[in-house]
Amino acid sequence: MTDPDVYRTLLESTQAIPWRIEWATMQFTYIGPQIEALLGWKQASWLSANDWADRIHEEDRQKTVDFCVSQSQKGIDHEADYRALTSDGDYVWIRDVVHVVRREDGSVEALVGFMFNITERKQAEEKILQLQRELEVLSYRDSLTSVANRRMFDTMYQVEWAKARTSGHPLSLVVVDIDYFKQYNDHYGHVQGDACLRQVAQSLDGGAARSQDLCARLGGEEFVLLLPSTDAATARSVAERCRKLVAQKEIPHARSGVGRLVTVSMGVGTIIPGDQDDPSVFLDRIDRRLYQAKSAGRDRICDVEA
Repeated sequence: MTDPDVYRTLLESTQAIPWRIEWATMQFTYIGPQIEALLGWKQASWLSANDWADRIHEEDRQKTVDFCVSQSQKGIDHEADYRALTSDGDYVWIRDVVHVVRREDGSVEALVGFMFNITERKQAEEKILQLQRELEVLSYRDSLTSVANRRMFDTMYQVEWAKARTSGHPLSLVVVDIDYFKQYNDHYGHVQGDACLRQVAQSLDGGAARSQDLCARLGGEEFVLLLPSTDAATARSVAERCRKLVAQKEIPHARSGVGRLVTVSMGVGTIIPGDQDDPSVFLDRIDRRLYQAKSAGRDRICDVEA
């Protein structure tokens, strides 16, 4: 066996797929037979760089071709990851490692390289990214009630405040507190208390029904509804709907000072933020209205300053 035969045998016995394209003609002068097992396309069907480009997933094609051509013209060795189409319509993730062969005068003579199947690696990377996304979602969700947590509210409040200031649309807040919740916990126990929090959160989340609305747990038995592009009258209606939804749950509360069922008190406010307004000051104002509702007897909504 001659030396070239030995080299070819070695190349064709690996999982990496060797290839060569002449720069002047953009024709394949060689591609390893392993390509057929990997992608299904016959070895003989790889005639030109156009065949390579046509067999790249359409979402990856243009950027991959542009990058490889640009780097090759500059004489720079490079790598490219892309999805290669199989003959049966599926795809495989490929890493193409390209070496630019140059003549003595510096002009490009050919491109040689190896194709590697990196599908498993890409799938593992995507799994990690998916887990990271899930963890990020969890980091913004209250683990007990499954509504948004304080961190999510703080983030979205700043976003919606800035949007309202730019657009001139009203922004409303509803701060909610479960009446006599300490007495509820003392009487029924913390397990039942947690169940009560979940039911109230479900009612509030259902009452703030638009996709842009946000129901969040601020902590303990306190919740907040963030209502973008919502005027004062509509915010009051949302609050009243939520109060009724909680009442419809008919959660027994033997130690309540306002009846025999769990009730909520609410503070409501609306603002079109100006340059001089402060979101924390506005939130404090709504908190004061909540405590006015509690001081006035609970199980009610307060939307004006005392």
